[in-house]
Amino acid sequence: MFYYLSNFSDLFGPLRLFEYITFRAGGAAATAFLIVVLFGGRFAAMLRNFNIRAAARYDGVLPADVLDKRKNSTPCMGGILLIAGVLTGALLWSNWSASNGICWILMGGTLGFALIGFADDFLKVFKQKRDGLPGKLKLAGQFLIGALVWWLLWRNPELNRIMDKLVIPFVKNPVDLGSWWWILPVFSVAIIIVGASNAVNLTDGKDGLASGCTIFCALSYAVFAYLMGHQIFASYLDLPYINGIGEAVVFAAALGGGCVGFLWHNCHPASMFMGDTGSLALGGAIGMLAVLSRQEILLALIGGVYVMEIISVMLQVASFKLTGKRIFLCTPIHHHFERKGWTETQIVVRFWILSGIFALMALATLKLR
Repeated sequence: MFYYLSNFSDLFGPLRLFEYITFRAGGAAATAFLIVVLFGGRFAAMLRNFNIRAAARYDGVLPADVLDKRKNSTPCMGGILLIAGVLTGALLWSNWSASNGICWILMGGTLGFALIGFADDFLKVFKQKRDGLPGKLKLAGQFLIGALVWWLLWRNPELNRIMDKLVIPFVKNPVDLGSWWWILPVFSVAIIIVGASNAVNLTDGKDGLASGCTIFCALSYAVFAYLMGHQIFASYLDLPYINGIGEAVVFAAALGGGCVGFLWHNCHPASMFMGDTGSLALGGAIGMLAVLSRQEILLALIGGVYVMEIISVMLQVASFKLTGKRIFLCTPIHHHFERKGWTETQIVVRFWILSGIFALMALATLKLR
């Protein structure tokens, strides 16, 4: 919305700043950050007043000696404020017409995943169902939104020519799969969008862990989107040029700014948790940015911490079913290190460090083609 102030730059020269994606991205990040920071204290108090606390999902799952009983009194569903801040920042600072609907697809998809998470949290809080929404129903909703997002991106005239090609790190030109094109939408929806959504949900087990890692992921994809939306940079770096994708930078910046603001209240000891409302939406947003920028494979590196978390669960389940033995002391893997004696702060900060290293490694691939 603020973009349209640039139409009056003839009357007041500095208004032309609103034309620039970098300026608007900074504005979106600042807006999302301030909304979450300024309203976070009151929102957490409101959640406490209404007793918005989820059923203790780790009771009976983790040993009592590693459980922090104080967390049972911490309100959840803080993701409502987080996603509201992100969407408000993106909405105010996006150029609604130039992105060929890209900004609307990203915001709509994020809202859809947030609504699934809200339904899950609602059942946990008000019905005291520890597992919340049935797993099959949750997955069905995630697949539906993911498929709709992919279809809308595929129908976008600026994206249609690249959506049927796979961009592989270290390979200069996108790979055309030919008659195997159908693998791409299945891979993009099932593995990337839905997988990322659930991976972030699994990562959200320690104060500030998911939101901190998401900052690095969001900023990494903001860089990719900016470069792919700039014809000269895209050509120099052998990236596919996509007109209008630059608006995804504004969304990604709002996502990162909102997570920074949420850390203000979610750092240990947290005053509120984001709940599935926030974690499913954050993961879905990262997955959509990966698909939009055609950097799906690179998500395994950019979101390396998420991959560690979800792979640890898959390996643990497979090992126990096949051999009756467990590989890790407990999963997701952050609980393994908790059982090894790491404090919560050590786990979170060290995983942040890993996330930052993974992000830098992913950005380094821009020059290795």
